[in-house]
Amino acid sequence: MAALREPLPATLRITGYRSHAREILHCLKEKYFKELEDLEVDGQKVEMPQSLSWYPEELAWHTNLSRKILRKSPLLEKFHQFLVSETECGNISRQEAVSMIPPLLLNVNPHHKILDMCAAPGSKTAQLIEMLHADMNDPFPKGFVIANDVDNKRCYLLVHQAKRLNSPCIMVVNHDASSIPNLQIDVDGRKEVLFYDRILCDVPCSGDGTMRKNIDVWKKWTTQNSLQLHGLQLRIATRGVEQLAEGGRMVYSTCSLNPIENEAVIASLLEKSQGALELADVSSELPGLKRMPGITKWKVMLKDGQWLEEWKDVPSNRQTQIRPTMFPVKDEEKLKAMNLERCLRILPHHQNTGGFFVAVLIKKSPMPWNKRQPKVHQKLPQRTGDAEVTAANSDDGSERITEEPTLDENESKKKQELQNSDTEQSKKEGVCGPPPSKKMKLFGFKEDPFVFLPEDDPLFLPIQKFYALDSSFPKMNLLTRTQEGKKRQLYMVSKELRNVLLNNSEKMKVINTGIKVWSRNSDGEQFGCAFRLAQEGIYTLYPFIHARVINVCIEDVKILLTQENPFLSKFSSETQKKVKDMAMGSIVLKYDPDPAKPDDLQCPILLCGWQGKTSLRAFVPRNERLHYLRMMGVEVFKAKRKDEESESKTDEEVQHRLAQTEEGMDVEDKEHDLVAKMEAEIGEESSHSPVENSAMEVENKIEDLDQSGKNANSHVIQESKDTDRSNVKD
Repeated sequence: MAALREPLPATLRITGYRSHAREILHCLKEKYFKELEDLEVDGQKVEMPQSLSWYPEELAWHTNLSRKILRKSPLLEKFHQFLVSETECGNISRQEAVSMIPPLLLNVNPHHKILDMCAAPGSKTAQLIEMLHADMNDPFPKGFVIANDVDNKRCYLLVHQAKRLNSPCIMVVNHDASSIPNLQIDVDGRKEVLFYDRILCDVPCSGDGTMRKNIDVWKKWTTQNSLQLHGLQLRIATRGVEQLAEGGRMVYSTCSLNPIENEAVIASLLEKSQGALELADVSSELPGLKRMPGITKWKVMLKDGQWLEEWKDVPSNRQTQIRPTMFPVKDEEKLKAMNLERCLRILPHHQNTGGFFVAVLIKKSPMPWNKRQPKVHQKLPQRTGDAEVTAANSDDGSERITEEPTLDENESKKKQELQNSDTEQSKKEGVCGPPPSKKMKLFGFKEDPFVFLPEDDPLFLPIQKFYALDSSFPKMNLLTRTQEGKKRQLYMVSKELRNVLLNNSEKMKVINTGIKVWSRNSDGEQFGCAFRLAQEGIYTLYPFIHARVINVCIEDVKILLTQENPFLSKFSSETQKKVKDMAMGSIVLKYDPDPAKPDDLQCPILLCGWQGKTSLRAFVPRNERLHYLRMMGVEVFKAKRKDEESESKTDEEVQHRLAQTEEGMDVEDKEHDLVAKMEAEIGEESSHSPVENSAMEVENKIEDLDQSGKNANSHVIQESKDTDRSNVKD
């Protein structure tokens, strides 16, 4: 209790993505932390940030510096600005220490198919994406993350978080996790049910472990909270294990210490699995993390404070609120076989964290009620989609798979043909629209369809020729968000996600997927290609590009990032020679580190640029510019607010000039900044609080944003919606 009454230390995680992570860590330790070593504020020595001993490679840190202290010293404010700027770029993630544990215990490999059931706002999802891209030489890992959340607004914050990592292997969907649909994929012409190798089941909870950061919990918490959530938690966890592949791993977690939301859910799940599930022993994983074993005995308290030890003690008028699954298992033999002590309880005073519960489940065989599920290699007709496999949700939240249609055979066929005629036609054309309202009620914002580029699309040939794309380039994975009219942006997904999209568009509400790789630039048509490269997709595209790549030195990179439209004469003679005979248009500017100069930046950089007649410019968002400059040791901090204000005015003028060449970029950047401000102002709420404290505040800001963007191009608005219609959860 004493620990819970103390404020929670701020924790941050360096995104372990690309070789930039090592550079940021080096920058933090050698520059910012060294400056804080002997610093005093109000006569008190500033406490140094500490790395979390159990997090791999020193990539997670915690600090007791409060916002109040940060404002009192220019050096601390400089450190704070560094953190804010790097967070906006996606290189640093503000995340509670205990929240980092579940993804680490999932043991993700790049080929794993992953489902994040209750994903918003996305800090854990970001960790999963990083793990998929562990091998940076592979732009398209075979695995993917499907990140789901029931709250439509929060899905947009989830998109914003995921987009910072620029991965073609993430899809954000909007469903109730307790009834998330069975998906199908096409394997060599056969329709197969998609089972996930890894599932993160971070369920909504009463949040009593978050008392240090959510002061409201002290006033609002009652025993009723957990009693009301227990059923939902069990349904979500049950739906998760149903969709888990045999041999797969599911992590169940809550930021609560209440056994009714934790061990009771796990015990109930293990009991009804009849041996299909087992708790994994993870005592040797994450050495350095202090933990308590799961408990086997607990009582249930009623609203009026009455304690109950067994189901038979529950008064008849309370049997609708209290369920048998809330009580501990009495049979000692059964209890012993469950190994509930293998669960992890993280207590706040052990390592100065929040309270947390984690259980790791392994699936050994199909769930008992799924015994009749179709075999993975059973051939299913293409035309009728999922007609032969219908899911029926039972009262206990589980899903039984039935192999026969319940309607008369002819009637069923007719109904299915009617339902599928439109979607099959769309599928042939590569169009994945939103699900029809007959099958699922549409709620929230209506999304534009995902339209894959046809193989013979004339749009692609000039792009292929201009950038000399490799013959292995997966052009079938290119998509747009416009079914008719001019295609303004081209996005890209991995082959595996394309498969999921094409086979399930009628049953999924997809909010966003893919990364932007090309943007239309009308000026480029006269030079042979109407599409310029987009910075967010450059690391994915680069391995396939064999033309228009210019190697630049570190001095050239500094000029590109600090000057708006520098003349060619300002660059090194080598760079001038390379661009002399190159046609005008979009280019890739590549910096390779020189091992002989260890003081220079030691990670490769790719920048999207534009070569003009007499100048060379970089098309890089402001936050990324600052990031690269900082990594190169260029001072970018302005101590006085006045300087910042005058700089922001200059920035607006620059953006206005950029808009003439790059349609829509300034609108997106401004809206991106607004999301960052919203995140900073609202702070990190409880990821599982049933009460949404800041919903009104967010809604008002979204309305203001809508108003300001009304005159902007409609496609830009659609894209920025992906980033900005958001609500803060974690």
